[in-house]
Amino acid sequence: MQLRNILVIAPNFKKRLSGVTSTLVQLIPEHRRRGLGIATLGPGLPDDMPAMSYWQLPLLWKRPQNASHRVWHARRNNEMLAGLILRDVLRMPLKLLFTSAAQRHHSGYTRWLISKMDAVVATSGRSGSYLKVPHTVIRHGIDTALFHPPTSEDDTISATHLPGRYLVGCFGRVRHQKGTDLFVRAMIDLLPQNPDWTAVVSGRITPDHAAFADQLKADIAKANLSDRIVFLGEVADIKPWYRRLSLYVAPSRNEGFGLTPLEAMASQTAVVASDAGAYAELIAEGKTGSVVAAGDYDALRDAIAPYLADPEMAYQHGLAAITHVSEHFALKNEAKSLEKEYAALLGTDLGTTCVF
Repeated sequence: MQLRNILVIAPNFKKRLSGVTSTLVQLIPEHRRRGLGIATLGPGLPDDMPAMSYWQLPLLWKRPQNASHRVWHARRNNEMLAGLILRDVLRMPLKLLFTSAAQRHHSGYTRWLISKMDAVVATSGRSGSYLKVPHTVIRHGIDTALFHPPTSEDDTISATHLPGRYLVGCFGRVRHQKGTDLFVRAMIDLLPQNPDWTAVVSGRITPDHAAFADQLKADIAKANLSDRIVFLGEVADIKPWYRRLSLYVAPSRNEGFGLTPLEAMASQTAVVASDAGAYAELIAEGKTGSVVAAGDYDALRDAIAPYLADPEMAYQHGLAAITHVSEHFALKNEAKSLEKEYAALLGTDLGTTCVF
């Protein structure tokens, strides 16, 4: 990676897949398609991502070709701290930008880090409400070329060899925070009255949450529904599964932003979600899905039930979701908004940069 035309560095200081990682995987290629010189730094990203190496950090003392400094775009505390060291201790020509997705009161340490940033972005109105500094709200977008409506037989329930005519799904790490138990409980209550539906759960089960998952599977077996509530594990490519669903459920008790409802809606799938994260800002109530209070089991079950009883409603809301996402949550809109922030910090026209 040659650094002379790289104006933005997006560190990723976490090996495991996370929401932040998923954001970078989608955003950085979009930025580069738009002509922005941007590179990542850190592990856990695909090999084809434009990346600088740690040994290249000293090269950041040299200013880029088209600006007096670069932007260091942090999304985690350790990335903010690294930026502060590079800018304030090592005196590298950097401007620091932080994106906050957290929907909770920040610790004193995090508030101190944020106060040292040159600019701050919040991913939702709710996350912005917890910030004590001026900020801009830029909601995440979705790549509608990657997440798109069904196009073939592989995008239907018949490709799964599961029973029934319709699929309802819940994706994400299997744990209490994600509300997997609420989804399973709702399926145990609702599926006996809706024989055309099968439920799927996809997501990683870590060792510290294995007992939680085992209890869910035991509850399913006790209800004699093991063939209709199926744990898929962590699948290599989740995108086809979104297209196979008629309804997606996001029952998180706590969330940062939460991209899965957008991924589902872009795939022509109606969504029932809690109001955790930015979910309530993503779904058009009664048009593309429904939002209920986080952790409220009765409300979640009662929001899911009409879709299982009326698959045509699920289909129509899925169709409406495609337009909704395209108009309000296209990835290019997020990229364009971030580039305005970069340009303001750099004081230069990003159109003069080029991509390697």
